[in-house]
Amino acid sequence: EVQLVESGGGLVQAGGSLRLSCAASGFTFDDYAIGWFRQAPGKEREGVSCSSSSDGSTYYADSVKGRFTISSDNAKNTVYLQMKSLKPEDTAVYYCAAVGSCTVEAGTLVGRYLVVWGQGTLVTVSS
Repeated sequence: EVQLVESGGGLVQAGGSLRLSCAASGFTFDDYAIGWFRQAPGKEREGVSCSSSSDGSTYYADSVKGRFTISSDNAKNTVYLQMKSLKPEDTAVYYCAAVGSCTVEAGTLVGRYLVVWGQGTLVTVSS
């Protein structure tokens, strides 16, 4: 069974912090790039951050650069997204995904060759 499970979402005031977790089963993160994506009401899904297994590079959308940090714990087969200085516009359902590759084009993060999505976790940032 190939599966990703997100956790750590919740309600936080603007300026606060949350850490999201993405736990893998049925495969190891070493085999893929792991990306975080989000979808807010009325908006298209957008890439947030990605960690590449091929070269260890990390990528961030311009909208979160300097505030969000992606990291991993290989022993737990888990990837984290540490979110700081949260803004109301960060409110969205956050999804992790195993992808073949990721890159940033004009400040937008793009993942390619999707393997599997997680179920999502809701982050709500109040004003």
